[in-house]
This record gives sequence, C-alpha cells and structure tokens, in this order.
Amino acid sequence: MHSYQRSTGKVLFDLACVHLNLVEGDYFGLEYQDQRKMMVWLDLLKPTLKQIRRPKNTILRFVVKFFPPDHTQLMEELTRYLFALQIKHDLACGRLICNDTSAALMVSHIIQSEIGDYDETQSWQHLLHNKYLPDQDAIRDKITDCHRKHVGQTPAVSDYQLLEIARRLEMYGVRQHPAKDREGTKLSLAVAHTGVLVFQGYTKINAFNWSKIRKLSFKRKRFLIKLRADPSQNAHHDTLEFAMASRDCCKVFWKICVEYHAFFRLFEEPKPKPKPILFTRGSSFRFSGRTQKQIMDYVKDSEFKKVSFERKHSKILSSGSFTPQSAQVPKECATSVPSADQPESVRLGHQAESNGSDDLPITVPSTNGFRLSPAAPGSDPAQSRQNHRGTGSAADQHLLNPGSPGSEDSPLGSAHVITNGNGSVDGEGMVGAGVLGPDGQQLSPFISPLLAEDRYTRMDEEDEARRKKFPTDKAYFIAKELLTTERTYLKDLQVITESFQSFEGNEALPDSIKSLMVANYDPVYKFHQGFLKEVEQRLAQWEGRSNAHIKGDYQRIGDVLLKNIQGLRQLTMHLQKHSEVLVELERACRSSRKVEALCRDFEQQKVCYLPFNIFLLRPQHRLLHYKLILERLCKHYPPTHDDFRDSRAALADISEMALQLQGTMMKMENFQKLLELKKDLTGIDNLAIPGREFFRLGCLSKLSGKGLQQRMFFLFSDSLVYTSRGMTPSNQFKVHGQLPLYGMTIRESEEEWGVPHSFTLFGQRQSVVVAASCAAEMERWVEDIRMAMDLSEQSSSPHSDLLSSSLSENKLSEDGGAEQESEEELCGSRSSLERQGHRGNTTVHVCWHRNTSVSMVDFSLAVENQLSGNLLRKFKNSNGWQKLWVVFTNFSLFFYKSHQDDYPLASLPLLGYSVTVPAESENIHKDYVFKLHFKSHVYYFRSESEYSYDRWMEVIRSATCSASRSLTSSRKDLY
Repeated sequence: MHSYQRSTGKVLFDLACVHLNLVEGDYFGLEYQDQRKMMVWLDLLKPTLKQIRRPKNTILRFVVKFFPPDHTQLMEELTRYLFALQIKHDLACGRLICNDTSAALMVSHIIQSEIGDYDETQSWQHLLHNKYLPDQDAIRDKITDCHRKHVGQTPAVSDYQLLEIARRLEMYGVRQHPAKDREGTKLSLAVAHTGVLVFQGYTKINAFNWSKIRKLSFKRKRFLIKLRADPSQNAHHDTLEFAMASRDCCKVFWKICVEYHAFFRLFEEPKPKPKPILFTRGSSFRFSGRTQKQIMDYVKDSEFKKVSFERKHSKILSSGSFTPQSAQVPKECATSVPSADQPESVRLGHQAESNGSDDLPITVPSTNGFRLSPAAPGSDPAQSRQNHRGTGSAADQHLLNPGSPGSEDSPLGSAHVITNGNGSVDGEGMVGAGVLGPDGQQLSPFISPLLAEDRYTRMDEEDEARRKKFPTDKAYFIAKELLTTERTYLKDLQVITESFQSFEGNEALPDSIKSLMVANYDPVYKFHQGFLKEVEQRLAQWEGRSNAHIKGDYQRIGDVLLKNIQGLRQLTMHLQKHSEVLVELERACRSSRKVEALCRDFEQQKVCYLPFNIFLLRPQHRLLHYKLILERLCKHYPPTHDDFRDSRAALADISEMALQLQGTMMKMENFQKLLELKKDLTGIDNLAIPGREFFRLGCLSKLSGKGLQQRMFFLFSDSLVYTSRGMTPSNQFKVHGQLPLYGMTIRESEEEWGVPHSFTLFGQRQSVVVAASCAAEMERWVEDIRMAMDLSEQSSSPHSDLLSSSLSENKLSEDGGAEQESEEELCGSRSSLERQGHRGNTTVHVCWHRNTSVSMVDFSLAVENQLSGNLLRKFKNSNGWQKLWVVFTNFSLFFYKSHQDDYPLASLPLLGYSVTVPAESENIHKDYVFKLHFKSHVYYFRSESEYSYDRWMEVIRSATCSASRSLTSSRKDLY
C-alpha cells in the first residue's frame, strides 16, 4: 500500500489505460479539483499523494486532454469512441458552442449510435428522456429531421460523422481560461494544436501560431507571450501580456501550453533538464509521455495484438431507468461496482450527474483510495457498444490468424489482410460462420479452420514418404509447376466464364458486353480444360500412378506443350479481344450506375479474390508463364534429349504469340492499374485518360505546419498527387493536392530541414517538403520523379488537372479539402461514400500500413512471378506442420485447403516481409524450409523439392524486395 502511495501519477494513469486496453491513452489525462477549487491535470511525474491532499474525497476524471486537428489521426476505434463521448459531454454541458444546424446534426448522430434507425415514437420518447443540449427542446424537430437521414448507419460511422462535424467548429477542444488584456478588456485564453488562441466571449479574435511564438512565461498573475521578431513591427511590440486571476491560474495555463506544444510539435518526449547544484530558477515542469508522432508510429509499427472492439445499438428509451445491474456488461468488464466508501478500488464510471446512464463499472487494482471517473458521458458503453477487448490468455489472444480483423495480423496492424470479400478493415465484417474445433467447441468466426492455432494443424508424414517416391529429375518438377499453375489459371478463368456471368444482377450488363465475353473467354476456358487434363494425365504417368504396368515414354512434357501451344495459336484472335472487353466494361460502368454497382458487388464476393479487371487480363499473362516454363525446360535439357526439340519448338511458338500481344498487354496493364487506383482514391474526376501512365505509389512523410505527417503519394506521367487515408467505409484515400510535373524541380534538403531522407519538390503553384522512410526509398522516389519530369517535358499532351472540379476550386491544401464542406452537405456524405465501396486490402492499403512503395515496374514483374502449389506451414511456437494449397500472385500468398477450393480462406500480403533461411537455433530440422517474418510475425514453409524451394524463394523475394529498377528499365526483357 505504501509503495502505491509513493508512486507517481503515471502509475495511476497507466493502470486506467491498461484496464481499458487503451493503446492511444496519451491523448487523455486525469483531471481533478484541487484544494483551491481549480480544475488541474494530474502531473504524471510527481508522486500522487503530493498532488492530491484528500484522496478519499477526490474524483479523478478520465477525459480528453489533447484534441488533434483531424480525428482520422486516431488509429483505434476505441479511441474514437471515447472522443465521441467527450464531444457528447461538451455539448451537454454547454462547452461546445455552435449554431442550431450543427448542434441538431451532431445530436442526431449521437441518437443514431444509441438507438439505431429513426422510429417516430421511439426517437421522440428518447429525446424527451435524454438531455443532449441545454436548449434541446427548441430544436427537437430539426434533430428528428436529421435523424431520419441516417438509416443503416452503424455506431462506428455515427462516431466518425460526429467527430467530423465537431472538429470544424471554432470551439472544438477549447478550454477557456479567463484573462484581461492591457486595457482591462475581459478575454479568455485557450490552447490548441496550432498555438495559443484568444477569445472574446465565444468568438476567436486572435491566434498565435507555435511558429511565431518565441517563449511563453508567467510572472505572478501576468501571462506573457513573446513573439519572434517581425520586420514589419517595432521591437517593443513582440511581447503580449495578459492578466489572469492569480499566479496559480497563470501556472495552470502555462503548463497546458507547454504540454500542447510538446505533444503536437516535437518528435519525441523532451529529456529532463539536469538539476542545478545550488539553487533553481524557474519551473522544472516538463511534458511527460509520448508525442503524437510517437503514438502514431507506435500504433503503426508496434507488435501488440489488437482485439476487436464491436459496438451495437442499445435501443435504450430512457437513461433515467437504467441501472448498473441492468446493463448487459461483457464478461471482461462486469466486475463489481465500488461504492464511495470502498477505497481499495479505482472507479472508472461516469459522473452521477449523468443519471447513471453512462456508468461503465470497471475496477482497477489500486490501494490509494482515489475514485477515477471519465467525465465524457455518452450512451452506456456496456449496452450500446459491447467492448470485446478482454485480457484472456496469450493462447486465446494470439491465434496467429492472417485473416483476423482487428488483430495485428490485419491491415490495421499492418501485417495481414482478409481476402474474402466479406473482410473488413474496420473489423466489422466477419468471415463465414463459426468454426468447430476438434474438441467440439465453437471457435471465433474470425478464425478459418486453416489458420487456427497449431493444435488444429497436423503433421503429414504420409505425404512426405510418398513424395520421396516421386521422380527426382528437374524436368519433372518443371512439369509439376506447369500443372499446379494451370489449375490456378483455370480457376481464374472460371471467375469470368461461370461466376461473373451467373452472378445475381447480371441482367444489368449490356448484351453487347455479355456476347463479347462469352465469345472470347468461353473458347479459351474450354481449351484449357482439355490442356489441364492432358498435363494431369502425363504427370500421373510420369509418377507411375497411372497405367503403371505399361512402360511408355512418359517422362517428358515438351510434346504436350507443343501440341497445345499450337492449338492455342488458333485462339489468338480471342486473346486480342480481351483488352476490348476491359475497355467496354469500363465504359459501361461510367455510363450506368447499375453496371458499376454490379461490378462493385461482384468484387465483394469471396471467389473474386483479386480486382476483377486482373482476371480479364489473365489469358495474356498466362502466355508469359508458358514462355518462362519452356525457357527453364530448354535450359535444363541437353540438346540430345528426346524432349529438347519439342520444347524448343514450343518456346518459339509461344514467344511469337507473346511478342504479338506485347504492346497491347503493356497498355492494358497500365489501364487496369489506373482503374484499380481510381477505386482507392476520392477527389479525382477521371484518372484513366489516354496518355497518362502510372509510375509509383507509396508512403512519404510531408512536412507542414503540423509537423511531419504520413501521406500516400501517387506518381503519374503528368503529376504527383498526395493523399491521406480517409474514414470512408472502404478507407479510400482523400486527395489533398496535386503537383504538375511540367516545370517541376527537385532538391535534396536533409540539411535544410534537419529531417533525414528528405527532399523538396518545387512546383509552379506550390512547393512541398517530403521525407522517405529510408535512404533506399528516397533514392527510388527521386529517380522515378526525375524520370517522370523528363517525360513530362517531352510530352506534347496537355497537362490536365487530376482533381475534381469541386476540390480544385477550393484549392486543396494540407489543411483544406474537406474543410470546405458545409454542415448541411455532411448529412448526405455517407451515401456518396458508400457508392465507392470496395475491398479495403488493396496494394495501396498494404503500402500505407507498412510504409513502403511499389512501382509499375514492380507490378509488371509481379505478372511474371506467379506460382501455385502445396506447402507445409508451421507457426513460430508450434510443432506440427499443416498442408495448404498456396497461390502466390499480386504480392500476396493466398491460402486454400486444396486446389479444388473456389476461393481462398485467408491471405498474407508480403510487402515489407523478409524471406530467409531458418537459423540453427530455431530447431527446424527439415529440408527445403524458408522463413517469412515481419516484426514479431514468423511463419515457416516447407516445399517438396529443391526445385520448388528455389522457385518459392525466387517469387517471394520479388514481392518482399522492392524492385531496384527505375523507369528507364525496358520491358523487353519481360517477354
């Protein structure tokens, strides 16, 4: 007990954050009323009992301390929910002042999150029994009118919309401190992420940016702001003075200014000053905790396991009738509710003035006797938002499921992504129904039977023994690769010829496109069905599994390839039409919302595990695969081998076909990539225009008044676009600005800005300073941008404006863009966002979470590097090996139970991963094992032969190591 009493405020604060499983706790603080009746923040560096004189009679309130300019900077849904509660409290107590339109709109989103869709009787009764605004009755009709428009809106979306409106208000996050100027005029001071603000009443009359402030200090009850010298003003005007009620008031405000400046402007926590030997001068107070940049880097890069935070509508009509006993509290939170005379616990419930509706009964082990209470009342979290952030065993928490939403292995944790169309990056989608484990217990619906803990895997020694009987000739394994990749290719063709053509709603597709697809894809599919049967038969004979009593010349594959490639040449006309299908389908999507919705809905299906347009180009890509397989076969055979002549002839035929289609294929790959990026971006009118080429996408940090901020950059042949990740249902990237390449110059600027790996881009309209994550990334970006600039100078095509008309008219800047939206437009924003819905696990999102980049050269190499086959997989801390059918394509591994499955059950995007050989200390005593690891995530895979091991290592390295080629690299060597 005594050790607790001597502990610092940080110990108590950390206990609260740990119990809430709150990772981004540094945005919050503990506030209490001291003996002078002033509200102050608990100092995390000082002993708790030296600050709080009467602990048993003191209530600590867990509230938001630092309000970021953009709520999308909050990485976790739990954090956003707590911010929404804070906004709700500020509205109810009259602190967040705004006009009636904004107030009604915000309250309508709060009600939607609490009771769900509008119901006239229920909504009216709810407003009668719950007070959200001091003068709520006056605008009750306006609130219900807004509530009608939120049908289908989830609590998470309601939180997003509430914060989106609140952050635009002048009083957002403002905590006023009364003061007077030199003339005695009553004012109030406040601090924000931008600097110090001055208010008269509820009107902001002045603002002093951090960049303009040289020093903040106080002397007795005078608060002093020393500004940097301005040549346009006299020197004696660089110090502003405000009188506050007392020295204590001055010191309280000065402390929060110091903390705000450090939190938003510094890269890391300031180091403590050395103690003076004789005497002290001035305050030793300093900011304690992580800065905003450190929080964002930690959440993005750390290895903690995220747990799903699921919220549901509560359907509560009256908060006054709610009691803690009636709450459907999750097991993790349903501990006893301590009374005021229970000093052995810290109470994390809301204040009594909220009539009990906001009590979240949680206890934190403690012995200091403080009562801790979040002062941000909202709807009851226990009922309306079931918090599944429990603290179970490590085995339960860490199921090593690459497809588990909300875990570190999800896109949010920047390690893995669900590939099924039902996956959701926000953790709101589920994959399939629940799965039964061997013991009959229901497993989490987020866990596929493939990817559960090692107790559900098996060691397949029979396969290993049978594999040893197979031929050892390298030609056999090359033929085996032909077989396994042909199986995957045929499944991909089925997506077009069967799944898409039979998909519900297909009647919206114009008959001309249906006919074009049937006429040009069905013959190709039927041909490859016969091709696959011949390859399967030949491999069975080669292995001795078919007609074993007949001794024939079956140990070759060149004759089968020559016969079928000659047959494939008869389909060249159909292959040439495939690019026309892609173009016509895009035209239909532009002209018809029904067709656009059809394609979007189909892409959400499990069978469509890649963007649909990639499937349309698969037949042309397959020619390249045949060419590469035959090249390896011809290189292996001596000229005297019986199969060499057929293999050489087949290689000549397929090379000629690939050369005929090379020009079309390059154009279509670029066109397809522009169409794919169009879905990931919001704020661009028309991306896929003739003449525009895509070069590179990836993360760079952009230097602005708020410091370095992560941005997603897209380099095209005519411009460089920078964006930030939005909070739309599909997490699209919101465009902030465009830099035309024509006339642009570039300069490396590490020394100028003191930021490593930084360079400056000087455009005709604006200049930006950006920093790469490492020297290699910087080199790639600079090289590609310079090459694109040269191409832009040589181009005779007009330099069009990529931005949509509304955005370009507003002259989007780093702080602008969505800021120009009116409050009325926010009501309809959800429907417009949902029209853009698509899977949220694209290459763009993987690059965002892993802070890397990918070029068009990388995408072209990815077309070449595709592979399928069986692998045995083992987790880091397990003993058993699990047999999986694995497909490598589009920089990712896709996992199936067998090659007969119609869709993958999970995927592992490999950008950012490393592939190595296990060390001796890892005790992997098996042949042909390679190791994939990203931070704490480690997977071992075992192949069946030296050849397949080399091939898997080759293709995986193509995805895990960014291509070092620049745009000057020729595509000729790909064909």
